[in-house]
Amino acid sequence: MLSSLSRPLSRFVERWIPGPLALAVLLTAVVAVMALTMTDASADEVVLAWGDGLTGLLAFMTQVALVLLLGYSLANVGPAHKLLVKVAQLPRSPRQAYGYLALVGGLASLVSFGLGLIVAGVMAVEVSRVFRDRGRPLHYPLLVAAGYSGFVVWHMGYSGSGPLNAATEGGAYTDLPGGLVPVAETTFSSWNIIATLVTLVVITVAMMALAPSDEKDVIAAPDAVYDEAAEAPAATSVDHETRPSPADRIDTFRGVTLLAGVFMSTYLVLFFYDNGFTLNLDLVNWTFLALILLLVGNAKELAELIARGGRTVGEVLLQYPLYAGIIGMMGATGLVEIISEFFIDVSSPGTLGVLAFLSAGLLNMFVPSGGGQFALMAPLFAGAADAQGVDQSVVIMAIAYGDQWTNMIQPFWAVPLLAVAGLRVRDILGYTFVTLVLSGIVFAGTLMIVGAG
Repeated sequence: MLSSLSRPLSRFVERWIPGPLALAVLLTAVVAVMALTMTDASADEVVLAWGDGLTGLLAFMTQVALVLLLGYSLANVGPAHKLLVKVAQLPRSPRQAYGYLALVGGLASLVSFGLGLIVAGVMAVEVSRVFRDRGRPLHYPLLVAAGYSGFVVWHMGYSGSGPLNAATEGGAYTDLPGGLVPVAETTFSSWNIIATLVTLVVITVAMMALAPSDEKDVIAAPDAVYDEAAEAPAATSVDHETRPSPADRIDTFRGVTLLAGVFMSTYLVLFFYDNGFTLNLDLVNWTFLALILLLVGNAKELAELIARGGRTVGEVLLQYPLYAGIIGMMGATGLVEIISEFFIDVSSPGTLGVLAFLSAGLLNMFVPSGGGQFALMAPLFAGAADAQGVDQSVVIMAIAYGDQWTNMIQPFWAVPLLAVAGLRVRDILGYTFVTLVLSGIVFAGTLMIVGAG
């Protein structure tokens, strides 16, 4: 049944869905028309709101760029990459391989959304290589889609920007009813952990069920994917026969990056000792940077890794200002309030969480930024939760669930993974739509149960 559903969707997506950058431009036009027709804003006000919003996410954009770059570097630094290559040999059958990619992508995404995207791409290449060498090529688009499907749980984990924002002084919840909400009540609540585990099981089984039954339907990975993956830099050492300069020796001296890694690790230990288990995107980035510095061979090797990782962030950096402009239009014209208040008006204490989830899923199509979307929606739904006596943790995670949910059909975040895997967005969306349907059932069911309690 799942295969029958995915095949026509794949054909439709390949024919009609444009690339991520073109889609961002089209969504800008759609939001502009909505703002003009649904609010009192004039054309001049809409354009100015868009232009003023272009720079609204520059600081967050830098954090996201670091997450992707550091995630790529961590996945490809010598010891870590060797580990990934080794674990790529674990699945023994094609069906196991598809389920394995979904599970690995999901677990990595729970640690960091950037790491999840990169690890899924790297693992797709390596697992595909293993099965090619065994003489059993895998259906590569499904394999990559399985890895991206794991991304559907990222906002439930360590780097979830909504829960982190709600727990951080100066974040959206600083002046909202009830004040800051610790991650122990959101990310690390028992019900969110159970929902995460259920979602991972469901999408793992679903990706296994989507495996082609006929080998004629298998689309193998192009050889160019393996050739490009083989370009990962090796640890750089000094060639003593060429009389290296002192600068060359410093660039290739292991102690330089090791010293920086020790400093960074010491800072993190002292910070958590003084502040407790408090998380934000900066701390996530510094954690990964510390690991990279401790594992990398030298500064020159790290510079080469970062240079290669640039392909994972280029298109994201170009699209972010466009989506920031959309946020500017939706915020300044009151369009976000109109959409959110529609869901709030028809809600009850038992359904507020589900409707916040659906609202967030809809808005994520126009604002695929967990932090930006949370900043827009949190004040509205926090007030509704306070008025209806609903725990704030429910609406916080509802917004988080909605944000991660429609990423399965909003291709913005697929770009870094696809840059590593060497595919187009339209190659995988037919399969990730299945993930959208199944994960949506789990998320909505969880919020209904928690809301009823």
